[in-house]
Amino acid sequence: MRVVRDPLHASDLPRGGVVTIGNFDGVHLGHRRILEAVATRAKEVSRPSVAITFEPHPLAVLRPDHAPRRIQTLRQKEEAVEALGIETLLVIPFTRDFSLTEPEDFVRDFLVERLAASELYLGQHFAFGRGKRGDLTLLRRMGPECGFTASGVEEVFYGGEPISSTRIRNALERGQVAEANAMLGREYELDGIVSKGEKVGHKIGYPTINLAPENDFHPAEGVYVTRIAIPSFGRLGGVTNIGRRPTLYEESEAIIETYVFDFAANVYGVKVRLFFLERVREERKFPSLEALTQQIARDIEAAREYLSRSTV
Repeated sequence: MRVVRDPLHASDLPRGGVVTIGNFDGVHLGHRRILEAVATRAKEVSRPSVAITFEPHPLAVLRPDHAPRRIQTLRQKEEAVEALGIETLLVIPFTRDFSLTEPEDFVRDFLVERLAASELYLGQHFAFGRGKRGDLTLLRRMGPECGFTASGVEEVFYGGEPISSTRIRNALERGQVAEANAMLGREYELDGIVSKGEKVGHKIGYPTINLAPENDFHPAEGVYVTRIAIPSFGRLGGVTNIGRRPTLYEESEAIIETYVFDFAANVYGVKVRLFFLERVREERKFPSLEALTQQIARDIEAAREYLSRSTV
């Protein structure tokens, strides 16, 4: 997949394509329906498939105090979009000046003049341009004069409600990673670099990999069944603790540490990807280090049992 990071000033953009526009945070099952519709239709009519997104999230510019923490890094988003068959991803830098663009101008100047879009597919509630006036109604009105068609894509439901990035974020904030995964259509993932810790786990017989995450969002504090992808070693099972280790410290920064099953290699400085499958328990303070160690053993046993049943 080709990624164009400043398409407003780029040349050689794909023309005549089947296009969608969205924030696509998480690239969840609702987004997947839209992106797959674009990719499939583009193949049917032998035209380019194009997705347009924005970086950073518009609220991070317009209302920073209300901006959501993004589910994915930009790189993770790019990978997820590519996996759904999109040929070109256009990443528009979102600035305050750009936010003042009238939707009609964006349609005429970019979608028509620069892209010559032939068909547009959007989520039912997505809106763009100044005052969020750019929506399906506007696109359908402008389509005949501008030479494109505009269609809405039906939402995907989970638990009787439409799937949304907000619902997924809320589930993760509660530690409900299995529910978040069901709406994502895949395991929630964190990318990061393996960093040096205080080797507390090593001292009690359970050495851990500490993750310095690239994501600005992670699940609630607690203990999770995870898999970790380590270059040259593949994807390995483990158990991950996110928390402040209250048994050991009165006050501590939250850390992400993973005990990887049957693994002893030195991977400091290596970029890894951590996949979350299920929550084992909340983080809590134990009366002694011995009690904590016994609980860790039970957590590991529970995680091994879960992974032995998992077909993912």
